[in-house]
Amino acid sequence: MQVVIHAGAAFTDQGLLLKSLRANANMLAENGISFLGPKVFRQSFMAPLAGLHAAPLDPLQHAAMRDVVPDDPAARRVILSAPGFLGERNAIIQDGQFCPLAGQRVAYLDKVFAEHEVELCVALRNPGSFIPKVLMSLHESTRQEVLDTTDLSCLSWLTMIEDIRDLAPDVRVTLWSNEDTPLIWGDILRTLAGLPANTPMQSEYALLSSLVSDIGKREILALVRQDTASADDAIRDKLADIFDTHAKLDEIEETLDLPGWSEEIVAAFSEIYEQDLARLQTMPDIRVIRP
Repeated sequence: MQVVIHAGAAFTDQGLLLKSLRANANMLAENGISFLGPKVFRQSFMAPLAGLHAAPLDPLQHAAMRDVVPDDPAARRVILSAPGFLGERNAIIQDGQFCPLAGQRVAYLDKVFAEHEVELCVALRNPGSFIPKVLMSLHESTRQEVLDTTDLSCLSWLTMIEDIRDLAPDVRVTLWSNEDTPLIWGDILRTLAGLPANTPMQSEYALLSSLVSDIGKREILALVRQDTASADDAIRDKLADIFDTHAKLDEIEETLDLPGWSEEIVAAFSEIYEQDLARLQTMPDIRVIRP
């Protein structure tokens, strides 16, 4: 059995990925693929993950986690939607890094599901927008503690990924940039499901369509109906052109409310972020989905 943990990160797909999986439920079931929502994660996984340091590991909790794997000879893959797996909201920025508990948690689940293949799928997000979103979601006292103890300029996803690779080297890791998701939504769905690249998926263009004007929606619909003979790269280029021309700015632009957070800071983080993504693409056993 292949156990796939979709772990966010925070402020990325906002539950849309699970909605798209549900739209494809029948096709996934026919291919031996099931998926579980956040309720299963909260009920069976949150307590043992939160108590890794506090108490001896409970065999009953281990059994509850293992029980999420379908007992069906036809089942080959289960996808677990696990928001908060990398770290709860108040621990996303801690100890001078993103999600310092992530490596330990991935290693723990790898042991729990030792008889299965474990995969981790994570959407990364530009720290220039991610950091203020996280900080402004915290209680004021917690936010101030982070600001007093953390050099925000040093925050990078690389440290988190390197921790995961060091502590759980057998776990396959798939990453993508949240900023790319409108153009690679179908690729993300197929990757989570472990399906071939040419497998058609319902709602493959739903996210992109939600971010463009009505004219853009019509152009996307016409393109995907008529342009089945083109290579994937050619279709994606055309979709990117539609997005650039017809994007609804109020849907894609965010107001970052953290005092003192400027466009210059965002630009600096954006440059580092692109460098980090390029480096991640060269790391062994790391797959990065890009347009």
